[in-house]
Amino acid sequence: MSKPSQIDQITERVERLLLRYEELQRTNALLGEQVDTLTQERDSLKSRLSAARARVDALLERLPDATAAGTKEGSA
Repeated sequence: MSKPSQIDQITERVERLLLRYEELQRTNALLGEQVDTLTQERDSLKSRLSAARARVDALLERLPDATAAGTKEGSA
Protein backbone atom coordinates (compact mmCIF):
# COMPACT_ATOMS: atom_id res chain seq x y z
CA MET A 1 0.00 0.00 0.00
CA SER A 2 1.37 3.37 -0.96
CA LYS A 3 1.90 6.28 1.38
CA PRO A 4 -1.12 8.65 1.39
CA SER A 5 -0.54 11.82 -0.58
CA GLN A 6 -0.39 15.18 1.10
CA ILE A 7 -3.84 16.05 -0.30
CA ASP A 8 -5.26 12.85 1.19
CA GLN A 9 -3.72 13.67 4.55
CA ILE A 10 -5.13 17.20 4.48
CA THR A 11 -8.54 15.89 3.42
CA GLU A 12 -8.55 13.42 6.31
CA ARG A 13 -7.58 16.12 8.80
CA VAL A 14 -10.26 18.48 7.49
CA GLU A 15 -12.88 15.73 7.79
CA ARG A 16 -11.79 15.02 11.37
CA LEU A 17 -11.94 18.74 12.16
CA LEU A 18 -15.46 18.95 10.73
CA LEU A 19 -16.58 15.99 12.84
CA ARG A 20 -15.03 17.56 15.92
CA TYR A 21 -16.72 20.88 15.12
CA GLU A 22 -20.13 19.19 14.86
CA GLU A 23 -19.49 17.37 18.12
CA LEU A 24 -18.60 20.64 19.83
CA GLN A 25 -21.73 22.28 18.45
CA ARG A 26 -23.90 19.49 19.92
CA THR A 27 -22.07 19.73 23.25
CA ASN A 28 -22.49 23.49 23.28
CA ALA A 29 -26.23 23.15 22.59
CA LEU A 30 -26.60 20.67 25.46
CA LEU A 31 -24.68 22.96 27.79
CA GLY A 32 -26.88 25.87 26.74
CA GLU A 33 -29.96 23.83 27.65
CA GLN A 34 -28.43 23.01 31.03
CA VAL A 35 -27.70 26.69 31.66
CA ASP A 36 -31.32 27.55 30.82
CA THR A 37 -32.64 24.81 33.13
CA LEU A 38 -30.37 25.86 35.99
CA THR A 39 -31.27 29.52 35.49
CA GLN A 40 -34.97 28.67 35.76
CA GLU A 41 -34.30 26.55 38.84
CA ARG A 42 -32.29 29.36 40.44
CA ASP A 43 -35.03 31.89 39.72
CA SER A 44 -37.63 29.55 41.21
CA LEU A 45 -35.53 29.04 44.34
CA LYS A 46 -34.99 32.79 44.70
CA SER A 47 -38.74 33.32 44.46
CA ARG A 48 -39.43 30.62 47.05
CA LEU A 49 -36.78 32.10 49.36
CA SER A 50 -38.32 35.54 49.03
CA ALA A 51 -41.78 34.17 49.85
CA ALA A 52 -40.40 32.29 52.87
CA ARG A 53 -38.65 35.43 54.11
CA ALA A 54 -41.90 37.37 53.79
CA ARG A 55 -43.73 34.70 55.82
CA VAL A 56 -41.03 34.71 58.52
CA ASP A 57 -41.12 38.52 58.67
CA ALA A 58 -44.91 38.43 59.00
CA LEU A 59 -44.65 35.90 61.84
CA LEU A 60 -41.98 37.97 63.58
CA GLU A 61 -44.22 41.04 63.43
CA ARG A 62 -46.98 39.09 65.14
CA LEU A 63 -44.75 38.19 68.11
CA PRO A 64 -45.03 40.44 71.13
CA ASP A 65 -42.18 42.88 71.56
CA ALA A 66 -39.57 41.38 73.91
CA THR A 67 -38.98 44.67 75.76
CA ALA A 68 -42.70 45.25 76.23
CA ALA A 69 -43.13 41.73 77.61
CA GLY A 70 -40.20 42.30 79.99
CA THR A 71 -41.68 45.53 81.34
CA LYS A 72 -45.07 43.97 81.94
CA GLU A 73 -43.47 41.14 83.90
CA GLY A 74 -41.29 43.54 85.92
CA SER A 75 -44.24 45.71 86.98
CA ALA A 76 -46.31 42.81 88.24
